[in-house]
Amino acid sequence: MVKEQTDKLAPLVGYFPSGFDPNKDPSSTITRVFRNKDKPKRLELVVTPNATSKVDFVGTNYSGEAAAGQHCSYALGVLDKETQTLRIVPIASNKIFRLEPKIRGLVGQKSEQTEPSKLKSEQMEELTNHYGTIRSRREAEKLRVLHKEHDPSSQRDLLGTINQIAVKKEDIGSSEVHGSRNTPPYNSAAATPQEAYPLEKIIFEGEWDFLLEDIYDLLQTETEVTWDAYPTFVANRIHKLHEIKDEEEKKRLSCVFSYITHLVKFKDKHSMDHFSSAKKHRLPRIILQKFSSMFEDPDSHKLSPDKHSLLISYVLVLTLHADGFRANLTDIAKDLKLDTGTLREHYEHLGCKLVRDKKTLVATLPTPLKFPSMRQKRRQ
Repeated sequence: MVKEQTDKLAPLVGYFPSGFDPNKDPSSTITRVFRNKDKPKRLELVVTPNATSKVDFVGTNYSGEAAAGQHCSYALGVLDKETQTLRIVPIASNKIFRLEPKIRGLVGQKSEQTEPSKLKSEQMEELTNHYGTIRSRREAEKLRVLHKEHDPSSQRDLLGTINQIAVKKEDIGSSEVHGSRNTPPYNSAAATPQEAYPLEKIIFEGEWDFLLEDIYDLLQTETEVTWDAYPTFVANRIHKLHEIKDEEEKKRLSCVFSYITHLVKFKDKHSMDHFSSAKKHRLPRIILQKFSSMFEDPDSHKLSPDKHSLLISYVLVLTLHADGFRANLTDIAKDLKLDTGTLREHYEHLGCKLVRDKKTLVATLPTPLKFPSMRQKRRQ
């Protein structure tokens, strides 16, 4: 082993992703190393195929791929066959130089070096494709498709599509968002409970496949499944899924149960008293990102009282869908750690009516929606 010496420059190791082979004509290849005067640790390796070439292959130890996170050390081994001695020496900056082609004299050309964050994402995607499980590869592919919306070209295509759609004014007026009332999106003029709080406005199209990988997949296994880790509301209704003959309806209800579970666990993760119950729960990345943007304070990453109330409203609307719009308060009260009186107020805020059914209090949803008047605090 040869230790690094401060007065000498260690060997530089680089590679050519373009496919250029410097060994084809090694005598004409020109290699130069540049060091930054102000920041001497910054190195730039430049390889020119020959004296007449206008193209240089340039790599640095401080940008692009070299700036990405690195969890290993590199060394160069030189084997002397005559003495049978292997000499191992460290390489410069412990970095592999990625040598990208640059046209000499072209001012303002954009670097082809990959940004560190993008590079990490690409490397993780490549690792998942080669060595990941079937489930992880499937999830990565869905995530890639969902993230297309951030691509400028996709945005242009989407804008063109939107411009071709005729929007009805009555639809805009009747489909409210959770702005003033702090509730999930609703249609106050809906004729049926299903239309009052549309499920597609709560669970987006791209999320259903991720939700199917939870409860629905567990139902397909032949082994016995314990539901202790799931909310009481969900665990006590798994039998409904076994009774459903229509496969699409079974998938829909399974996803609703999974979404309720994710919401309850997300709430518990932000609670000091109940964090342990949600510590091992795994939320799909796309769902976690959505919940974080919807419910967390961007600075403190905590749930404010208004956001906490909004999260509960989402849970209760889904319990209505799950129970055929006659939701039993008992189980979900345990899961949300709320007394019946407080839970009743939340349901009433959504436009629900509480009725007795065989001595059990259930929440129904009359349509069209009628909300209670906003109570004003009395002045002292």
